[in-house]
Amino acid sequence: MKIVHTIEDLRAQLSGQTRAAFVPTMGNLHEGHLSLMRLARQHGDPVVASIFVNRLQFGPNEDFDKYPRTLQSDCEKLEREGVYVCFAPDEKAMYPEPQEYRVAPPHDLADILEGEFRPGFFVGVSTVVLKLFACVQPRAAVFGKKDYQQLMIVRRMARQFALPVEIIAAETVRAEDGLALSSRNGYLSGAERAEAPRLYRLLNSIKERIHQGEKNVLPIEKDALNQLQQAGWKPDYIAIRRRSDLKAVTAEQMAAGEPLVVLAAAKLGATRLIDNLEI
Repeated sequence: MKIVHTIEDLRAQLSGQTRAAFVPTMGNLHEGHLSLMRLARQHGDPVVASIFVNRLQFGPNEDFDKYPRTLQSDCEKLEREGVYVCFAPDEKAMYPEPQEYRVAPPHDLADILEGEFRPGFFVGVSTVVLKLFACVQPRAAVFGKKDYQQLMIVRRMARQFALPVEIIAAETVRAEDGLALSSRNGYLSGAERAEAPRLYRLLNSIKERIHQGEKNVLPIEKDALNQLQQAGWKPDYIAIRRRSDLKAVTAEQMAAGEPLVVLAAAKLGATRLIDNLEI
């Protein structure tokens, strides 16, 4: 596997490659990330991964400086997965001058749910993803469904800018007890790790209630929030939304079989966990 640290070296390494499949990451890789590499291989060749902790998507009180940097072990994992190139720039290589041009996704999609609690997050995500696409020039790129809103925003960005990149959605990878794999799970204490699967169980209970015919989402969301609070969590949101645009769903739409997704974000101790489940 080739490890490159500048845009110039990346482009030289990929010169003539027209079918690259790309997986952008922030490193600290786990099995969920590695499953994205395997899926990428089904949609292009060679497979290119990036490791870059993107300051633009961190808020002033978030964990940018504490975010784990594990480049050596990450590269060993990527090599075992047959990744051809790992692009691991530093901030100076990625942003040689202040990134004054930004991609601003539409407010009705980017300023709800995660965007409400992390202002500017999706501007940072969209900007770095567009720049990475320009650097790698892949034919396909893989994003996990765990970051459901991010996947939707990237997919729309690619469509509206007519980018020649197919956006591939990867199913969420979970531990045996249901907890969605995440780099931030490493922050959990032993007791918190034992409690963490409650979030996924709660999403499944919401799915079951809807499948049993409940049509009023507000009581379902309120009950779920109360359950988390009583268990010592600090929830930001639990929301049942339309898959098509993440807007609130009406009883009529539910009765008509509108495809739904339930999304959740909550703090367990000092660690913020997110998850979702399609209904």
